[in-house]
Amino acid sequence: MAHDIHAEKILILDFGSQYTQLIARRVREAGVYCEIYSCEVDDAQVRAFAPQGIILSGGPESVTGDRSPRAPQSVFDLGVPVLGICYGMQYMAQHFGGKVESSDQREFGYAQIKVRGQNQLLKDIKDHVDHADGAALLDVWMSHGDKVVELPADFELMASTDSCPIAGMYQPEKNYYGVQFHPEVTHTLQGKRVFSHFVHDICGCAPLWTSANIIQDAIQRVRDQVGQDKVLLGLSGGVDSSVVAALLHQAIGDQLTCVFVDNGLLRQEEGDQVMDMFARNMGVRVIRVDAEQEFLTALAGVNDPEQKRKIIGNTFIDVFDREATRIEAVNWLAQGTIYPDVIESAGAKTGKAHVIKSHHNVGGLPEDMNLSLVEPLRELFKDEVREIGLELGLPYDMVHRHPFPGPGTCSIKS
Repeated sequence: MAHDIHAEKILILDFGSQYTQLIARRVREAGVYCEIYSCEVDDAQVRAFAPQGIILSGGPESVTGDRSPRAPQSVFDLGVPVLGICYGMQYMAQHFGGKVESSDQREFGYAQIKVRGQNQLLKDIKDHVDHADGAALLDVWMSHGDKVVELPADFELMASTDSCPIAGMYQPEKNYYGVQFHPEVTHTLQGKRVFSHFVHDICGCAPLWTSANIIQDAIQRVRDQVGQDKVLLGLSGGVDSSVVAALLHQAIGDQLTCVFVDNGLLRQEEGDQVMDMFARNMGVRVIRVDAEQEFLTALAGVNDPEQKRKIIGNTFIDVFDREATRIEAVNWLAQGTIYPDVIESAGAKTGKAHVIKSHHNVGGLPEDMNLSLVEPLRELFKDEVREIGLELGLPYDMVHRHPFPGPGTCSIKS
């Protein structure tokens, strides 16, 4: 393998912002691997991850509160660049002796910042020019109640607005940067360039996280993991399982068998399209199971969306398990688990997340299946899954079609 695509990486510490996953997506769009950890992670885990840089997310709390979340001390002991966004900036300011106060009113929405000083983060980025003094102006998105009112010692002013005189700060020797605005949202027009400057110019990370490299890495990992064993995949017809099928077929060929459970809840003729795509055009071994009546009978008279999801998931597992027992010498079960599933599971363990909706591929598998899991997409966001699907040769229409409406939008009557 030419490169270790995980060797250069960024750690994102989540303080509870609704935008944290967007931060990770922007970093990866810049070609750099990253992971999201809870801000409650301990020093040992931060050191073990060995990041080239750290990003502190925003969050709903106030740093002035007695129980407001704090980052582990290792963040500032590792000697790597740190970027604080919104709450992350406020926490950094307070940590180093600056002053944070609550604003009279929450600032939310469009703002225009003026760039101050010579710094690497905002270098050569401008949306407009201030005709009075030639300073760069950026169109950004704000969402905060507190603000930094006094800079910490040795920090310099990086950006300001009329209502937020300290909208950005930096410590040039240690490469600490803080921005009050949110560069991860599309409303900050040049946010991608801000992240590119941080991960490439400041942290020194090379752009190794590309679709081609991800595929090459995943194929090698699958081959190393399963060896000559047989792998079973439940093919739903959705994007995730379709990409897993294409990826595994390229990695291990005939060692893969897919079971396509046709539950009767897909689009018209979608089952035939799935079979045509994989069995006929791509040479993937697919067993089709017509289970429409089984699913519809189980769903009859049920209206609650979460209850329907559980019924669908349990019925899928029952049908899949029944078919799996007919296939000999299978040691591995492949799943289309993706990174947001992993993040939500981690959040649930710490009490920081609530169940939004259940997924049949996350938990709930029969214990007596005795199959080890292979999950080649578990590091990827949905947009990354789609990109590698195209790279693997799946049709654009399949990869980018709108997801079929879930159980909450339809009613099954007896």
